[in-house]
Amino acid sequence: MNLLRETWVVFVRALRLSLRNPVWVVIGLIQPLLYLALFGPLLKRVVEAAPSLPPGDAWKIFVPGLLVQLGVFGTSFVGFGLIAEYRAGVIERMRVTTAHRVALLGGRMLRDVLVLLVQAVLLTAVAIPFGLRTSVSGALLGVATVGLLGAAFSALSYAAALRLKSEDALAPLLNGIAIPLLLLSGILLPMTLAPTWLQRLSDLNPVKHIVDGLRALFRGDVASTATMWGLVDTIGLLVIGLYVGTRTFRRESA
Repeated sequence: MNLLRETWVVFVRALRLSLRNPVWVVIGLIQPLLYLALFGPLLKRVVEAAPSLPPGDAWKIFVPGLLVQLGVFGTSFVGFGLIAEYRAGVIERMRVTTAHRVALLGGRMLRDVLVLLVQAVLLTAVAIPFGLRTSVSGALLGVATVGLLGAAFSALSYAAALRLKSEDALAPLLNGIAIPLLLLSGILLPMTLAPTWLQRLSDLNPVKHIVDGLRALFRGDVASTATMWGLVDTIGLLVIGLYVGTRTFRRESA
């Protein structure tokens, strides 16, 4: 119970900080909305002219990809806030308390997941007037999957920030990981158009399978193989993120 209470206290504090300065939440939402408004309408003709694209209409292909993009980039850079708190001495003051080290990570992760879920729901709702037609269950499961994905990248970002303690080192590391993952995920261009070696490299990318799983959910294929693999990869990334994050917080706070 102490762990849950301490996690809640850290979560409330982190959420209050976000509400006081919501600019990053708004910026994180504006980018996918711009993609939705400026690039989405072009996809109708692209889908008609490109049979190599995944099954489904343009919006069932594009919106799940944007949700995954939001999940990755929306939480990959939360570590910068931790570095600022470290410099201000906040982390040191928390270390001298009896608070469980996992709570220091878990509370921040919960805040990040909550913000991400709000953004994902808004993005999905805005896509409906553009022409998105999907089942409520498929959309809810897709948004929930994005939340789990965001939790994984949030934990990894905090772990990297606590180890590096420098924005100059953290920024290229995160970009060097996140951008290749998205480029090889088939969000904007189908990987079936790529050469064989690039397709095989893409098959090793867990984010690709998560994108395929979300697209299957938005098509209504809840029990499909793509959905199962997407969920397995999401849970796998979450387990890795939680392991690395908790291990780092315990070591750095020892």
